[in-house]
Amino acid sequence: MQQADAHGAMISPASRTYACYLDGLRPSGEIDPVNTACADAVAVSGTQALYDWYGVLRSDGAGRTRGFIPDGQLCSGGSSKYAGLDLPSGHWPVQALLAGSDYEFTYAAWVPHPGRFRIYITRQGFDPTRPLHWDDLQSEPFLTADPQPPLTDGTYRLRGSLPEGLSGRHVVYSVWERSDSTETFYNCSDVVLGDDETPPPPPPEPADCSASVTVTHSWPGGHQGSVSVTNNGTRRMTGWAVQWTMPGNTRLVEGWNGSFMATRHTAMVHAPEWNRSLDPGESATAGFTGASDEVPAFTDIRCF
Repeated sequence: MQQADAHGAMISPASRTYACYLDGLRPSGEIDPVNTACADAVAVSGTQALYDWYGVLRSDGAGRTRGFIPDGQLCSGGSSKYAGLDLPSGHWPVQALLAGSDYEFTYAAWVPHPGRFRIYITRQGFDPTRPLHWDDLQSEPFLTADPQPPLTDGTYRLRGSLPEGLSGRHVVYSVWERSDSTETFYNCSDVVLGDDETPPPPPPEPADCSASVTVTHSWPGGHQGSVSVTNNGTRRMTGWAVQWTMPGNTRLVEGWNGSFMATRHTAMVHAPEWNRSLDPGESATAGFTGASDEVPAFTDIRCF
């Protein structure tokens, strides 16, 4: 039997698992969501479902959708581990998008596998306070990638146009079907749509920051690195974090001056309790050691 070792989820617009993971993760490494829908999901499914935000899948999916995943269980993929994602609510974190506009959908997938993507959206009049059914989705995907694009810096990037004539709250539903196994991933991403005359509400203002992750020393089989983050904005940053992609067989071993975590090729450090805030112009640094076959080059470095 082939080992099912893929991991993936939509990160832009953020899947419910990824959005709630970012909402809830604290510098201590614990998850305690502020968003009410995310908190309700944790009450049902626990925090591990958010730590494993990339794992909403069915190993026996074989690309099946309607008739395989039951109504009311689309966001969990029919998996009891993620049942909290199926809770109807008008409070899930949303991303504001423009109906009819061109958009680059970003899907994190740390291990490349051949396959295809299908991306659907709910019909006009969708009510987020009711369980999501297959009939709530438009019958055909508005974006298909078959075969899928190449994996770049740990992400698949799919560009397409959002349907016109939609407004208000909607769910973007993505299906990633592997062709080298029956493993299939199912993701709900909550969005609010506007048009040229009625633009959507703006998303939360992102942190104005810059970050770097560099190797400071190396030796056969390993390395030491440094993470730096700077507040470039005019407001205080609280609870800063830096995320980056590690190449090949590189893995994080340990870190200091921050709370570190890693899953496959993605690593992240969150501010320690004693250095959570950065005033405008201030910087913070953290250090780590890793294992690697050669000196690694880190990519997709982001701060928030």
